[in-house]
Amino acid sequence: MKAILEELVSHLALERLEENLFRGPSKDIGTSRVYGGQVLGQAIKAAQYTVEEDRNIHSLHAYFLREGDHDSPIIYEVDRSRDGRSFSARRVVAIQHGRPIFTLSASFQFAEEGLEFGIEAPDVASPENVLSVSEYETKYLDKLPEKFQRLLRLSAPFDFKPVGLEDAMQSGSMSPCRHFWVKTIDELPKEPQLHRAILAYVSDYGLLTTSLVPHGLRFPDTNLLMASIDHAMWFHRPFQMDEWLLYSCEAISTSNARGLARGNFFKQDGTLIATTSQEGLVR
Repeated sequence: MKAILEELVSHLALERLEENLFRGPSKDIGTSRVYGGQVLGQAIKAAQYTVEEDRNIHSLHAYFLREGDHDSPIIYEVDRSRDGRSFSARRVVAIQHGRPIFTLSASFQFAEEGLEFGIEAPDVASPENVLSVSEYETKYLDKLPEKFQRLLRLSAPFDFKPVGLEDAMQSGSMSPCRHFWVKTIDELPKEPQLHRAILAYVSDYGLLTTSLVPHGLRFPDTNLLMASIDHAMWFHRPFQMDEWLLYSCEAISTSNARGLARGNFFKQDGTLIATTSQEGLVR
């Protein structure tokens, strides 16, 4: 496994302190706070450590309460709310410097057969015909705002391919929907729990900024304050994070200094595998 991806995997592997208490390292990605996807992914892993191996997370609801300090580790306290015949419910509190910075409610289920339906994937260019973020770095990095440059660096463990970005940059207009092809830069262990934690990590990338698009703000401006407030996610079907996935994001609403966006993840064959939504401060 390539070193930069191995580093991400190691950051999601927590140290068990007690039966329901875990500690995770923080990572400085060049921003003033801990990346929200890191806390989300670590909290999922903490909850998963307390659940039977044959049960995988299928839904989560999280709140970001305070900025995380990337110079200090984070403690995750898990409440084993319920273990039923089919589902397990967990609540996780992430603590730093004696105060909660994040809460997560999650539900886990073992695989069952049932009714099958999923919305169709949007018709976009295949990943083979889209420039990767690394190619944009070479071509445009010096022309992009500093905040967006940091987002590009965040994508290092992944092969990100933003669909239609070059046309939008040249024309100055963008649709309120944004699409990204994404996969890890190397193969991962065949562990469904790890792939789901990494998908949650990725889901925080670029989702909230989609709510800026209807206002003609393509990238975060220097006078714009943005911060995640809450995050929800539903996992529908098995997938591999080291295979191409299409992340389709859509702006839903901006009002009262808040923005709301939702996203869907699809396999390359069009199968819907996960849905997410996020509201954040846009001031």
